[in-house]
Amino acid sequence: MAQLERVDIEGFEHFYVFLQDNSNKWLARFKLDNDPSKKWYCKTTGQEDLEDARVEAKFIRREFQSKLNEGTLVKNKSFKEVAELAIADMKRKMDAGTGKVVFKDYIGVLRKYHIEFFAKTSITSIKRAQLKEFDNWRFKKAGKALSKSTILNHNAALQRVFEFALDNEWMLPIQVPKLTNDGESGHRRLSFTPEEYDQICEEVLRLEQNSRKKVTAEIRRLLYYYMEFAINTGLRPGTELDNLKWGDLHIQTQGHQARFYLNVRKGKTTKFTGTREVVCNANIYDAIWLLTRDFPERKPNDLIFRLKSGKQTKELGRTFALALENLGLKKPKTEKGEQDNSSGERTLYSLRHSYITWEMRAQRVPIEVLAKQCGTSISMIEQHYSHVVPKMYSNQLSGLELDEVQQIKNRFALSNEKAIESYSRRAKEWAANYKRRGCI
Repeated sequence: MAQLERVDIEGFEHFYVFLQDNSNKWLARFKLDNDPSKKWYCKTTGQEDLEDARVEAKFIRREFQSKLNEGTLVKNKSFKEVAELAIADMKRKMDAGTGKVVFKDYIGVLRKYHIEFFAKTSITSIKRAQLKEFDNWRFKKAGKALSKSTILNHNAALQRVFEFALDNEWMLPIQVPKLTNDGESGHRRLSFTPEEYDQICEEVLRLEQNSRKKVTAEIRRLLYYYMEFAINTGLRPGTELDNLKWGDLHIQTQGHQARFYLNVRKGKTTKFTGTREVVCNANIYDAIWLLTRDFPERKPNDLIFRLKSGKQTKELGRTFALALENLGLKKPKTEKGEQDNSSGERTLYSLRHSYITWEMRAQRVPIEVLAKQCGTSISMIEQHYSHVVPKMYSNQLSGLELDEVQQIKNRFALSNEKAIESYSRRAKEWAANYKRRGCI
């Protein structure tokens, strides 16, 4: 767009009105007194007559100068503009390895909900009333009431946009609306009983034996290992388990006994806590033994959960769901043995919940120790596993050792039928491997 005519405003430095070839209305362009940024401001006067434009231009400049003196002058930006720039900033940080894992969730939430709703709304004009309208719209879009934890995540994503606007001086702290959380309270975590888990293991191995393709059999066998690691460590399926390498698995031996530890280097909380060391339950031995047989050429930097080709697979969750469907275990059962349709479906993540639930019922360690093992907080365990807490001391209070608790304790113990010689041989081999090549 070319400038056709320019007229300076007398009595001012850096202040004039001008015409462009795309409009017959004069625009005002000026700098402000005592403005540390020393930048030019431009705004249309809305006037076609030159004298009227001069008068309007002076009014516009006086208004801008007043806002600068009051500290309320910011550059107007639409929510979509700021959100897209905030998303680009999060992507850059993730690519550089300095971003949070949760940034990926924030980006998804912003694109699915906030950008669609607020779009061209000015970032500085979003007030509580607009947020209330957004809440109603979001409920209709989601088709259900969102949980408190989900809305907390949404609020964190929105707050990220506001903070980006503040950092770039596109809004003032007083203009940031207060975010509330009226979501539903967290539900109890869905888990499996020891009997159900044994059924799932048998079904997964049956699926492996009945596979028509070699790669399908590999995926199903890998799922069995994945399940065993989740149920015996409490690690989160997804980032925590998927990024484990053979060098992260450490061993301590004494005679026929071997104790395993895992270094969790990447996951939901490692950004804040650093690498977390997890103690593996002894029931993981057989899975580790079979894995080492399947991957004899393993190296410290090789991922544990991979196919023979070296590639990872995204089919573990779907295969697990198939096993649950075959067994009728996708949804938990009520006390009457009927399917509970009110509490959602169980997934791979339910294995982590099973680990926590079993440990609490077995009464082996205090909650604070369990929280550190699982990379979570005591309050989070108390909130989502409150149905287990009252039963933790039921044996001591009643003086009776009921079968359920004893069964869980037995699940965590090595079978007496296991030959000591076999474990002694394995322990020596694992220790020698670790000393020789940096992994068992």
